[in-house]
Amino acid sequence: MTSPDEQLVLHARDVKFDWAALPMHWIPGEPQATHTINVLHLALPEGERWFVEVFKQAVPLIRDERLKEDVLGFIGQEAVHAEAHDGAAAHLEAAGVPVRPFVAQMEWLFRKLLGDRDLTGQAAEEWLVERLGIIAAIEHYTAFLGQWVLDAPLEAAGADPVMLDLLRWHGAEEVEHRSVAFDLFVHLDGRYGRRVRSMAAVTPVLAWVFARGTRYLMRHDPTVPGRASLRRYRRAAKRGLLPSGRDLVREIRPYFRRGYHPAETGNTEQAVAYLASSPAARAAG
Repeated sequence: MTSPDEQLVLHARDVKFDWAALPMHWIPGEPQATHTINVLHLALPEGERWFVEVFKQAVPLIRDERLKEDVLGFIGQEAVHAEAHDGAAAHLEAAGVPVRPFVAQMEWLFRKLLGDRDLTGQAAEEWLVERLGIIAAIEHYTAFLGQWVLDAPLEAAGADPVMLDLLRWHGAEEVEHRSVAFDLFVHLDGRYGRRVRSMAAVTPVLAWVFARGTRYLMRHDPTVPGRASLRRYRRAAKRGLLPSGRDLVREIRPYFRRGYHPAETGNTEQAVAYLASSPAARAAG
């Protein structure tokens, strides 16, 4: 856990991943757990590029230089995340999984539904702040998932080390910058009702994305592993290979407390230590 006063200098890190030897089921014997996590490769690049564009629009409105520095660091990190997951998605495509139809749905979600509108003045600023509230809610989940993947017993399950490094490098940076979106939202608006409304909207949409994405990947997996099911999910969660429903509910609750701040959750020291040792970051350096 870190204190709200802790100061980090956020910066993008070069990384290099070699997917040549990645098996279709990189968690051996767990096709559904593998594909539930693989949804990240299809959904995150569009989402993270959207984060970057929205944050760029917010930069001129920031009146605090420290926050502006954090926002610029966040922008750099999210851009690299999108590129890294694009590489994993391209590997899935090359292995026989048609990812484009699902990616197109994510493009519609972020470019059309949540994209820029023909607005000016106060209306444009309200739409900007509305989207910042949505990003803050999403980042609450990504920080939770980042800490989860740092702790999850995926090595013991035989998870592919390259994929595990991608997930833990990304997860560690999500923990590292977990407060930035929330702080920016509070700086420019921060209304409690908007915060609650954003989380209430984000939660079912994220659940839909992961459920739909898992079913899609299982259905198009050329090894024909069978259909996705809640029973398979629960079995994987019991092994610690996916977050449990109880974990997710426990993580949502604090966000609705008026005095909540993301610095209350996650382990910055653990995240920074992983970033210093990540094989992909070391290979790129």
